[in-house]
Amino acid sequence: MIKQVSILSSAVAAALFSQSTMAAVITGQVLDKNQQPISNAEIHVHGKSQSVVTDKQGQFKIDVDNKGQLHISKNNFIDKRIAINGEDQNVVVTLTPTSVETVVVYASALHKNSLEMISPVNVLAGDELKDKAKPTLGETLKGLPGVNASYFGPVSSSPIIRGLDGPRVKITQNGLDSSDASRIGPDHATSNDSLAAEQIEVLRGPATLLYGSGAIGGVVNVVDNRIPTDNIESLTGAAQYTHDTVSNTNTYAAKLETGNDGFNFHFDGTKRKGHDYDTPNFELPEEHEEHEEHEGEEHEEHETANSVENTFIDSQTVNFGTSYVGDHLTLGVSFGRIETDYGIPAHEHHHHEEEEEDHDEHEGEEEHEESVFAQLEQDRWQGYMSYALHDNWIENISLRVGYTDYKHAEIEDGAVGTVFTNKTTEARATVEHKLGLWHGMAGYHYTESDYDADGEEAFTPASVTKTNALFVLEERQFGDVTIELGARLEDYQIDSAVSMAEHHHDHDHEEEEEHHDEEEAEIINYSEDFTNLSLSAGAIWQYQEGQSVALSVSRSERAPLSAELLSNGIHIATGTYELGLGYHIEDGEIHFEPEDIEQETATNFDLSFRRFIGDFGYTVNFFYNDIENYYFQQNTGLVFDEEHGLESAADADEDAMAVYQFTSKDAKLYGIEFDVHYQVTPNALVKVFGDSTTAKLKDDEGYLPRIPANKLGSELQYTVSDWKFSLTGTHYFEQSDITAYETKTDGYTLFDASANYQLDLGPVDTQLYINVDNLTDELGFVHSSFIKEKAPLPGRNFSLGIRGYF
Repeated sequence: MIKQVSILSSAVAAALFSQSTMAAVITGQVLDKNQQPISNAEIHVHGKSQSVVTDKQGQFKIDVDNKGQLHISKNNFIDKRIAINGEDQNVVVTLTPTSVETVVVYASALHKNSLEMISPVNVLAGDELKDKAKPTLGETLKGLPGVNASYFGPVSSSPIIRGLDGPRVKITQNGLDSSDASRIGPDHATSNDSLAAEQIEVLRGPATLLYGSGAIGGVVNVVDNRIPTDNIESLTGAAQYTHDTVSNTNTYAAKLETGNDGFNFHFDGTKRKGHDYDTPNFELPEEHEEHEEHEGEEHEEHETANSVENTFIDSQTVNFGTSYVGDHLTLGVSFGRIETDYGIPAHEHHHHEEEEEDHDEHEGEEEHEESVFAQLEQDRWQGYMSYALHDNWIENISLRVGYTDYKHAEIEDGAVGTVFTNKTTEARATVEHKLGLWHGMAGYHYTESDYDADGEEAFTPASVTKTNALFVLEERQFGDVTIELGARLEDYQIDSAVSMAEHHHDHDHEEEEEHHDEEEAEIINYSEDFTNLSLSAGAIWQYQEGQSVALSVSRSERAPLSAELLSNGIHIATGTYELGLGYHIEDGEIHFEPEDIEQETATNFDLSFRRFIGDFGYTVNFFYNDIENYYFQQNTGLVFDEEHGLESAADADEDAMAVYQFTSKDAKLYGIEFDVHYQVTPNALVKVFGDSTTAKLKDDEGYLPRIPANKLGSELQYTVSDWKFSLTGTHYFEQSDITAYETKTDGYTLFDASANYQLDLGPVDTQLYINVDNLTDELGFVHSSFIKEKAPLPGRNFSLGIRGYF
């Protein structure tokens, strides 16, 4: 490690103190196809940090030091690159309009926009993000092709990308891990708030290896401006208020930014409070007691409900940030605080009495004490440093650091039941460079996560996980073809103290049993190292202006998380007893034998076709993912009873919990995702989108569990004067490709509508809006949800709001 730091320090020092001289001045003008000037177009030397923007006449001037390319970009226009020879010259650039919005993808690391990416990418930004923002990332993103949600109620819903979720989807904030406990269980909410985001990026393929070996499924990067990286010259801000009728939720959000003489300041905050959400009328799952009372009455009507109890939310977030932005140096720091109380539906002990039926209100401590709910708290510090050298082979040196203190307490009957904590330290240092005709980035990534759980649901023991990784990403152009190569070498270490106890089940000597349990508990100090190697290669061919085809191949290794490896206990949220990979069951006893555990290895192929010019455009992605040693939970055929321990399901009491154990088998996932749009008139746009994922075990061993249903949708956008309207219909197909312990899920169709009116209030850009979700009040169940039968999707919801910018 010391040697690596020494080499990096020497390279930095050499670059900082090297001498360079401006060789040329490039002047020019940027025009549209009608030869009209384009203002505020950005021009920078490809691979370097310095940039300028055009004035009202479309004119610019930029200094260069040698031969290279000018990269000219402007929203809603196709980027253009112009070769320069390192001498004074004047250029005239004509940009072609694009049929889709172009957005710089910050997680790409190489300053690429969404149209230049080799890897498939979706970006939600601007008013589209504000209109679709929901309390959770999963619900915000689930309408994108290839993206679905795990859904443990609308307040705990994580993204699923191409059938992969949990630890296989990396959720980051400005490139650093969100560091919550959402990977431990589906009832744990992510700590990211989409209302404060500038944009949300969903990446698949080779670009994901920069962020960790766990990103086999993809990366969701939430980008905000809490550490400003551009100078802010005046006071700007935004405010928003929304009311949702389906859960009587009020949401407030505000943002303020200002700056002077290179110093910048940022503030944003949100407040959201809502109650249980309403649904169309649905049948509740039949309880065991009811079944006994009505034994033989098969046609007895089931109990019904029109809301999902215990789905309230009371959340507030605040973020402060400041930075200094100079010609070369950028320094910044930020602090964020999240406090959220949210209900956990279907989260109950079998021996608990039924909760009171009237649980529509969640105001005050007494009502909260009657439910099972979570108290989430998170403090997050981030720091950022960037030094742009402009004219050297080392172009930019940057460092991002973060410290997160996360706490998730589950409150049962007013008392703290289980407390989950996760303290994470993370650092990412990168060096952007240009070596000959290659432009790229090399870096070092360090994380340390100290996880602990204490209480009845502490089914995963405390653990400390450390990773040290080196990564590199390089690109080179060959005419109309750009190739990209990447690699990541990661050392992954996990340490834990595993408690094993022999359980005695002597009903006549309960005190003696407790004594034996305490006395015979064995602590095993477990420590394991894995070396994960990930490689990627990809190319994009711009075979015509505005049209391209991209192909990428990646091979990624992933070590098991503590939950997958060390779980051993009752997980009340899912109603199961969970066992990790490290355990072996023999003669009804559980033994800890974590030998010969191999990494999960995914080989992924992506083929993308894109057109983004003229009135007609599309993005079509085909993917095939071959995974060796795929970790997943499998029904063992056993059940766990607190009185009798493990036993056969045929001999068990009705209250016994099914035992699911993580195992590893070879699997394959493949499918298609697409987004097609056509500008029918200057005022009307039609979109068609959809996705299909097939996920199977190899050797004809069946399907993987809880794979989202395929979807197909269409959207109509229409603008007239100051009004903007949209109507979206999405059909979710029946999911019958299931495992032996799943039930099929019927298909359903959701219609959503929105109207947005632009007000003219002088210096304040104001919008009034109304969104109607589930317009037809359709009953829908999410197949990927652990509690699909108890928590259907919300019914018809009117969201009324106002937002303003100044």
